[in-house]
Amino acid sequence: MTEVKVGTRLRSAVCDTEVMVIAAPAGDLELSCGGSPMVGLDEESSAGGAPSADAAGGTQMGKRYTNDAGDIELLCTKAGAGSIAAGGEILVPKDAKPLPSSD
Repeated sequence: MTEVKVGTRLRSAVCDTEVMVIAAPAGDLELSCGGSPMVGLDEESSAGGAPSADAAGGTQMGKRYTNDAGDIELLCTKAGAGSIAAGGEILVPKDAKPLPSSD
């Protein structure tokens, strides 16, 4: 586990997914994609291979991913085949806020 800071850019070790941290809770948190821990953009990964079957939901570029508590938010900057997870919980795309009516 590592301390995740706002603005940190990470990539998956098993697929093309890249993310940027938009919001993060204080303290240590394990971020993974495709079932393997995420690494910094400039770090070498030793995992290789493909996403595990239980974490192969994929990511979409430009979408924000969050957990049920809403305390972690990641922006997908490059799409991939793996699902993003924080502390073992799969993150889901954040819903867009409805615009006010313009009557």
